[in-house]
Formats: sequence, structure tokens, C-alpha cells
Amino acid sequence: MSKPLNRRLFLTGTLGSAAAVALAACGGGEEEPTVAEVDTADFPEGSTMAALAEAGTLTIGTKFDQPLFGQAGPDGNPVGFDVEIGKIIAGALGIAAGDIKWSETVSANREPFIENGQVDIVVATYTINDTRKEVVDFAGPYYEAGQALMVLIDNEDITGEDSLAGKKVASVEGSTPAQYILDNHPDSELVSFDTYSNCVTALINGQVDVVTTDNVILAGFVAADEENLKLVNDGETFTTEPYGVGLAKGDDDFRTFLNDTLQAAYDDGTWAKAWEDTAGVVLPTPEPPAIDRY
Repeated sequence: MSKPLNRRLFLTGTLGSAAAVALAACGGGEEEPTVAEVDTADFPEGSTMAALAEAGTLTIGTKFDQPLFGQAGPDGNPVGFDVEIGKIIAGALGIAAGDIKWSETVSANREPFIENGQVDIVVATYTINDTRKEVVDFAGPYYEAGQALMVLIDNEDITGEDSLAGKKVASVEGSTPAQYILDNHPDSELVSFDTYSNCVTALINGQVDVVTTDNVILAGFVAADEENLKLVNDGETFTTEPYGVGLAKGDDDFRTFLNDTLQAAYDDGTWAKAWEDTAGVVLPTPEPPAIDRY
């Protein structure tokens, strides 16, 4: 393990680089996604869409500590690509961005928040997998990431997932990256935290050797503190992580609506603009993934 260092750290609510500052500015100053003019009669009677349109508000669970995807801005409201996807969905329901209720959601409480009705949807770097589909449904995917590794800038010991033996590996409780380490690297020590910002704090303080999660999440932390953090092998990935919109199990009409909304955003360029205004300040614009209408 590299020795503990007194280093500047990008913490929740603090934007530590020009790219991160630009991202926060985008969240507050860019033109908001189009809000459709809808009538509750436009949706099937009794549907989730009709109820939300009638209420005029949408509660979205997202992360508040994920640079580029869901990061609390100076005004306390989150900014990032996940946030923009949420705004696109709200707009299709006739709900303006200012009428969205944002609920901070960490990896471990995404399913409970949906099951308990605390949120209407979750857009929070939420990987679609069969285990989660037993209790919630997903629309999308709207982005495809992959698991990668992040270390301190002077770490030369960790060169890939085949060099994790004997290392302390930080990830978030309830996340697919954490489970991957447990399943595939029993010779390493998984150290779980509630948020990725706490994982980064542990890395900076020398409590762990490496942080693992999706490449785009790590890229945001590196962009915010590139003098001290780096991606292993330029962010080479070793899993596939399709991000979906989580919703209540069995709400097929709502899932179809969400999938249709995402597809329309692909087709009219709204998805690409959402990326370029957020994660695109650091990362190139990818092709949107094919929607899985399971």
C-alpha cells in the first residue's frame, strides 16, 4: 500500500477541477430539456403516467456524489448525465425540471426506495442485472459502462484485476463492482463504504490500495483530482455494466413509456446533448446502447 499522503481531495459538494466546475455550470445554465404539453387523457386511465402528469411532479432517486453523473451542485441540486436523463423523462410527462423532487439515493437503497414507493424512478448509475430484476423492473439501458480500477498517482503495484491479490479494494456496499470482487477475487480484501466519495477518502488516506467501480464514475473523480488519482491502464474495463432506469416491478405500461422516451431521446439528439453537457466535458460521446424491451 502507498503511504498515507496529505492530498487535496474532491469531496461531496466541492468541485476540484476546471472540468468539474464546468459540469456544475452546465447543470445550472444550460437550456433544460423540452417539456411536452400533455393531458392526462394522453395516457391510459389509471396508469402511472397519468397519475404523475396529474400530480405535476416526479420523484427521482439519484446519487449526489458521482462526478459527471449525479453530483450535488452549489445550490444543493444534483447535476450530471443521470440527472439530465431524469429531466428528459419528466419532460415527456409534462413536468418541468423545477418540479422534479430529487432524492439522494446510494447503491444499497435503490431497490428499497422503489419497492417502498419513496421514489417514482431511480436513475443512479444503476446496473441492470437478473438479481435486481427479481424485485424491480428496468427501462433502458441508456448507457453502458464497465468496471475499472483507480489508484493513487504514484501506485505502480496495481496493473489490472490480476494484481489485486493481497490488496485492500474499496467499493460501495450493494454495488455490482463490490459483488464482482467478492465472487472473483477472494484473495483480495473488499472494504465496503456507503458512497464512492468515502471510498476515495479512504484511498487518499491510505486505508485502501485501490477503488473499483464503473469506469465513468472513476473518470469523474480523476478529472476532479488528476494530480493525485489515476485510472489503471487508462480505465481498461473488465465487466459490462448497462445502466437502466429502475421502476416498480410489474408496471409494464410505465416501463414501455420510459423505453419509448429514451428511444425518442436517442433519435432526436437529446440524449447526445445531455451527454455532451455533462459527462462529455471529460469523455467522448458514445453510441447509445440498444434498448432491451424484455
